[in-house]
Amino acid sequence: MPDTAPHQRPTALVIGASAAGLFAAAALADYADVTIVERDTLPAGPEPRRGVPQARHAHLVWSGGVLAFDALLPGVVDDVVAKGGRLVNIMGDMVSRAPNEVWFRRFTDGYHRNLVCSRDLLDSVLRTHVFALHRVTVLQKATVLGLQGTARRVTGARVRTDDSERTLTADLVIDASGRGSHTPRWLTALGLPEVTEREVNSGVAYATRIYRAPGSTAGSNFPLINVQANPAKAPGQGGIILPIEGGRWIVTLSGTRGGEPTADPDAFVPFARGLGDPIIGELLQHADPLSDVTTTRSTANRRRYYEKMPTWPDGFVVLGDAIAGYNPVYGHGLTVAAQCALAVRDRLRAQMLTAPGTARALQAAAAKPVAAAWDLAVGQDALYPGATDTPPTAAERFLARFVDRAVETGANNPRALAALLDVMSLEKPATRLFSPDMIRPMLLGPRRPPLAEPPLTSAERQAATS
Repeated sequence: MPDTAPHQRPTALVIGASAAGLFAAAALADYADVTIVERDTLPAGPEPRRGVPQARHAHLVWSGGVLAFDALLPGVVDDVVAKGGRLVNIMGDMVSRAPNEVWFRRFTDGYHRNLVCSRDLLDSVLRTHVFALHRVTVLQKATVLGLQGTARRVTGARVRTDDSERTLTADLVIDASGRGSHTPRWLTALGLPEVTEREVNSGVAYATRIYRAPGSTAGSNFPLINVQANPAKAPGQGGIILPIEGGRWIVTLSGTRGGEPTADPDAFVPFARGLGDPIIGELLQHADPLSDVTTTRSTANRRRYYEKMPTWPDGFVVLGDAIAGYNPVYGHGLTVAAQCALAVRDRLRAQMLTAPGTARALQAAAAKPVAAAWDLAVGQDALYPGATDTPPTAAERFLARFVDRAVETGANNPRALAALLDVMSLEKPATRLFSPDMIRPMLLGPRRPPLAEPPLTSAERQAATS
């Protein structure tokens, strides 16, 4: 990158201090003076904030996201771990049942790692790292009212702070405001056509409660417990136990239309016991709740195809959940947010931020990780009754069937599991599922029968009850 005098540096506005916004700021910091515009007052530490209601539920970062985190913000993953997070071996440190009701064997020699912690801790560490960047500043309690410019070029944003309004000019504006993004309305106000959207809504609802880690499990490497819903048996119901920092468990239960969990605390454990396998409910019998039950119903997969717009203004890009939001059960939102920002950074290494056409190129680059996660999520959720008015495409139906077969194969074969996790972790494209590592054991069949029960060891069971 050529050296430029300080007054010649481009300027960028990032709408939202969400994870996607923080990653975007990190990606831009080498190329512009960045201002993050955030409507809330941000907490000083790992505390909840109003703008991230989904933070109460279980979150994890797939290994593709872990790699992107460290590429954007070197040392950030180590910092999360130092503050109580965990890098969890997939599947060695997990007890997981797939949507087709196959239990994964706990192979311990895999190279995939999930980052596990509370969302409050993760966001706090991300803010600390990003706000320490020399070229990044933050404007809090500021609401973006709309874009400034024309259909050909966005030149800034209109912002309200307290009772006053002003226009902030910038060479590049990035919308990272999440599911509630106003970009479709802002673009039509500039004279651009409506963006094509698609929604696939399985109708899933979530209920989450925090527990004190029972027995002697606090501070140990107690495994994640994950019972995924089966789309073939509506309503689909599932749940996850996520051991996090502070000797706590985040427990999230889910159910689709007609089988949703409720906010009733007395119904929480019975719901968990009534899943396809009762293991989560059994473990909760020995755990003390530390919170009320929090519920969420805004879980639809919704995608906006900005990269396919016939015209696109220079100076404007949309990232993260503002492009596509996913059913949280797949855990891909944070990974995609980081990969979108990484795609932007990599593209800016070859193309000037202020050059004509750069914004469109950045939007196209961001669409690639979005599409990978979208295909995986929609392939499952579109199977639920009433999920979509647009039936799955032939390619989506084929991928869903093939993924089911790949899951069954990977559950019993470590090489096939590695191929499956390369795709599920968003490290490699779906074509990896057609590699010899998967196809050979798929055709030859399993050497041993599938597990009949969750692979929780007797020592782990005893730790949860002692």
